[in-house]
Amino acid sequence: MTKRTFLHDRHIELGAKMVDFAGWDMPVQYTSIIEEHKNVRENVGLFDVSHMGELIVHGVDALPFLNKLVPQELTKLTDKKAVYCQLPNKEGGLIDDLIIYKLEENKYLIIANASRVDEDLNWMTLNQLGFDVEIENISHKYSLIAVQGPKACDLINSAGLIDLPPFFSIKRGELFNINLWVSRTGYTGEDGVELLVKNEYAEYLWDKLLEAGKQYGVMPIGLGARDTLRLEAALHLYGNDLDENTTPIEAGLSWSVAKNKEEDYNGKKVIMEQLQSGGRKKLIGFRMLDKSVARHEYEVYSEGEKIGVVTSGGVSPMRGENIGLAYIKSPLDKISVGSTIQIMIRDKLHDAEVVKRPFIQKRNKI
Repeated sequence: MTKRTFLHDRHIELGAKMVDFAGWDMPVQYTSIIEEHKNVRENVGLFDVSHMGELIVHGVDALPFLNKLVPQELTKLTDKKAVYCQLPNKEGGLIDDLIIYKLEENKYLIIANASRVDEDLNWMTLNQLGFDVEIENISHKYSLIAVQGPKACDLINSAGLIDLPPFFSIKRGELFNINLWVSRTGYTGEDGVELLVKNEYAEYLWDKLLEAGKQYGVMPIGLGARDTLRLEAALHLYGNDLDENTTPIEAGLSWSVAKNKEEDYNGKKVIMEQLQSGGRKKLIGFRMLDKSVARHEYEVYSEGEKIGVVTSGGVSPMRGENIGLAYIKSPLDKISVGSTIQIMIRDKLHDAEVVKRPFIQKRNKI
């Protein structure tokens, strides 16, 4: 049976087109993907992302336990701060990518991808032996609403929450007399917040945000625009750009990996070796040089030879052209920004240019 969020009925009332996503009945669009996308870039959008997973890890060994699981250095994480992490297997491939928040001493909140919650829990349980720690799945108790766009913080301020947390931080707050968690994070490349609220308050909070947001041009936003927004910002989508056969180095996430972390962690040997030598493949960004659209799993060619595969592709409403991400294999140094490659689309090769990522300027760092 397809799962539903606590905001499901609201989406139906708003005329959303619903689709199955990771086992959840979710809104893909309310009006048009392009209109919703541009509204987030220019005003503010409201997203139901309650399908995401929330895990609490707590206990006296919470820190060493989590430090064994991720390539990031969590000992430096202070209370109410967050860090973007990956969850590697023993070969360095990625089981998931996560955001880990330190709520307080010995207590952490983990936001996981909707499709990977069970896999994450299983992997954590397999690694739990010898640690005095508890892992609690609270996903079924909370809803998550994202408020994103250049006017997102104005909307939240006008609703009574003035003192917002800094970028990649979290705090307790109150909106419309509802106590909730407010994090300065998102998946669009824009500024904004994500609101973690108990399920019984989700509909009321959603309604009040839509009402209060009218003066800021708020719109409910579906998964279609969420995908085009994250693609323009070159943010990875698990299952497309990340999987268990891809390391963080190959995915272009070297910036997030601790270079001098002393603690051992799953996949460390492979990841550290790749930091020096590079991986078996690398992620590139590209723009199509004609009106064709590259899609997931389309083949990439150079000089008549297959060199890789598209992982994500689609339209960039802000650039007015079609863009994508792809993994290419050796020789890795042959393809760089400015290189021309070809994408096989319906049995015909179409030219594309390798470009810098992200495809638009991010505005989410304060």
